[in-house]
Order: sequence, then structure tokens, then C-alpha cells
Amino acid sequence: MRVVVLTTSYPRHEGDTVGRFVADAVERVRAAGVDVEVVSPASFRHFGIAYGDGVMANLRRRPWRWALLPFFLVSFVRAARRAAREADLVHAHWLPAGAVAMATRKPYVAQLHGSDVELARRLPRLARPILRRAEAVVCVSRAVADEAHRLGADQVLVIPNGVEPPAEVGEEADPLEVLYAGRLSAEKGVLELVEAAEGINLVVAGDGPLRDRVPQARGFVPPAELNRLYARSAVVVCPSHREGFGVACLEAMAHGRPVVASAVGGLLDLVVDGETGISVPPGDVGALRAALERLLADRDLRRRMGEAGRRRAAEHFSWDAVTRETVQLYARYAGKNPGRGGSSSWSRRATSSS
Repeated sequence: MRVVVLTTSYPRHEGDTVGRFVADAVERVRAAGVDVEVVSPASFRHFGIAYGDGVMANLRRRPWRWALLPFFLVSFVRAARRAAREADLVHAHWLPAGAVAMATRKPYVAQLHGSDVELARRLPRLARPILRRAEAVVCVSRAVADEAHRLGADQVLVIPNGVEPPAEVGEEADPLEVLYAGRLSAEKGVLELVEAAEGINLVVAGDGPLRDRVPQARGFVPPAELNRLYARSAVVVCPSHREGFGVACLEAMAHGRPVVASAVGGLLDLVVDGETGISVPPGDVGALRAALERLLADRDLRRRMGEAGRRRAAEHFSWDAVTRETVQLYARYAGKNPGRGGSSSWSRRATSSS
């Protein structure tokens, strides 16, 4: 079985954090015996539209690049068609790649990660044909799946991102550290976090348009260094206003760390409030501060929640389970006549991880 993966975000070199979770999934599917070729801006001319702040953010911040978008798409389509000539199935990550998948005239599955849902809401006439003509629409959380249904997708499945828990849980640093890992932008809640964490030892691994307002930010760090930060943290905080999944949240749980997370989107699939962490209303500085103080003051509570989160990550979000479901998805739709879609259904994981 030959599968072509289309993505607008993929690591350009070892240590690159961009699209790392897509690369991790590809590596594991290849190890399971699937022949996978990846088409990404790392392998075709992207005219400065990809990478950096991401496609949509790059276009917003530099509007003149909209004039280059047709050239970007033509370049992407050409590369995709070449790669897909002998393919049995195309797997498109994010909605724009779904439009390119349509142009290959091969059966395809479209995967939504959350940020593309916002694009779909603004451009429903673009989104609906992509989702309806897909053999299946894969969503990383139940919240994203609900949006896909509302946009007219027929065959909707929930397959989350995966994680590989480390063999051991690290020792907390002294003094205790609260870790934020992610993009420094308004929708991630970083400004509320900075306010809520005043006087707290906050470690920030990330970059983005608000970096000048987050003085302790270290920029994006390589995966190995990020793992060390998880291992020494006391609490990990995910204060997003919206979140399709929450990779940092899942990685924190795998490291046995309690999480303070906003009660939004995919974070609701991950955090069991009061068991694996504490859920707070998005944008509520007082609730965020109170949750951080409660956990930092109670070592036993941190340990219990961390252990519960680690078990949950291993039981419901292991790479073995995610890879198995992905390979089954490929086997089901590979080689079909394109554009037929199917009847509405949910993946087993839609209920087993709740």
C-alpha cells in the first residue's frame, strides 16, 4: 500500500519542531509497513508563505504575499500530483492540503487539527467540497469532529495525536517550575498566563508574535531539550482560548506532570478535571492563578494527578493504538474511486478516550 502525505507543516531538519507530530506519525506508519511519501513545503518552492509563523499568520502579517499564494498552490499541486501517480491513497493534513489532494484525483482522507476549523468557518464554500469529497475526515478531538459534522462532512473519525511516555518520571526542579510550551500568541492565553504567574517561577518554551511581552521566553527548543523541561517541571500549564488537540498537554501527562488547562476544545479530551489536572475557564486569570497555587503547594496532589495523567496517556493515546487505527483507515480506503465518501460514523476512540 502506497500513501502520499500532504502537509503544509513538516520538519526541515533534525531538531526542527515545526510539524513534528506529523513526522512522528509518518515514521510510525512507515515502521508498520506502509510505503509513505511526504510532500511538504520542505520539498517544493513555497515562496516564503510556509514556515515562520505558519501559512495563515504569514499572510496576515505580510499581506503582499497573498499575490504569491497562487504560485504556492501551483507548486504544491504539481509536487502532489507527481508523488501521487502510483499512490493508493492521499492523506492531507489541514484543510488547504485537502484542496491540493482533490487536485490529485486520487482517493483521499482529510485530517483537521483545529486551526483549520477557523479557516473553514470563514470560507465554508471552500471547506465543504473538500470535506464532502473526502473518503473520510479524520479529526484529532471530539470538538474538532463536531465542527467537521457542522461543515457537512459525512464520514468523520476521531484519531488523536499519539505520545510515547518516557521510561521514567523525572525529579522536580528546586525551586519548583511551571512550564508553558507552545506558540506565543493571543489565542494561546499567554498574556493571561504571564499575569497569573507573577512571582511564580515560570519557564516558557516557545516563540511567536507576543514574544516581546513574555520576557522569560526561550524560543522554540529542540524536542530533546523540551523533554528535559517536562521532566523537571512541577506543573505544566495550557491556558488556550481554543485548542484543537493540545500536544503539549498530552506530552506533559506522559511525563507524569499535572496540567492546568483551559476547559476548551481538545483539552477536554485530555484532562480529567480533579484527576489528571485542573480545568479552568479560558481567560480567567484568577482561576488560573488559584489552580497553579493549589498544585504548587501540594506535592502529594501533584504526584497523584501526575500518575493518573501518565496512565491515561499510556492507555488512551499511545502511538501503538494511534498507528493501528491509522493503518486500518488506510486499508479501508486505499484504491477506492475518489470522491465517494461514506456514511457518518465515529471512531472507537471517540468514546474510549472520554
